[in-house]
Amino acid sequence: MKTITNKFKIALLAVGFLVVGTVSAQTTDATSANITKANADGETIRLIDNKGTIKYLQSNNGITTITSTTAGNRTTTTWQLGGTLNENTYIDVDGNAFALDGIELVTVGTGAGELQASTDATTESDHGTGTGFTILVRDEATGATKKLLATDLIQSGREEYTANAAAETANSATITVTGMPLNASKVFVYRNGAKLRAGTDYTLTTDTVTLVPQTTAPYDWNIYADDFFEVHWIK
Repeated sequence: MKTITNKFKIALLAVGFLVVGTVSAQTTDATSANITKANADGETIRLIDNKGTIKYLQSNNGITTITSTTAGNRTTTTWQLGGTLNENTYIDVDGNAFALDGIELVTVGTGAGELQASTDATTESDHGTGTGFTILVRDEATGATKKLLATDLIQSGREEYTANAAAETANSATITVTGMPLNASKVFVYRNGAKLRAGTDYTLTTDTVTLVPQTTAPYDWNIYADDFFEVHWIK
């Protein structure tokens, strides 16, 4: 009987320790305001692990904010993405998908609810400071996510050239086209409105189109004074 009584006392003592530990872990200050990590540096949430050790949890690097849902209650909290990064942060997906569902589809146009490509976007701007849309891209050198004007995603250009007497005499001419790509499928040359054949009627080098008149019928042609050439390109 004495042994049973002693065991009962030990059990009560253990329960008492648990109660004290639990109360300590959930101590609140009725006079304090809600905890808001985003507004008060150093705010923490007090926890107790499965061994009864008291620990403190706080948000880091602006990714997560901690907000108590009841004034003075530091054990009832809400975790929310947001805030400001204060250091470089990298997430290695290690071959797994990193995806966002529920993204709104942009309809390009000028009607109600439609968007146009942004023309006033600036670097490191906050939302609401510009109009239209930009495109997110990845800087391969740093891994950083950056934004790109949609108008810069596809570039295009056009150059005109009118042949002179010297070009007619030489039956040869070059046209300077600054910024032109070297991919023949992205460059189009026209003579008096008729398209010339890439790689045959003209060749491409850096910023230069070289006209190559042909002598073999039925595709033969020559350069004459006042011939009008147009070069169109995209990239």
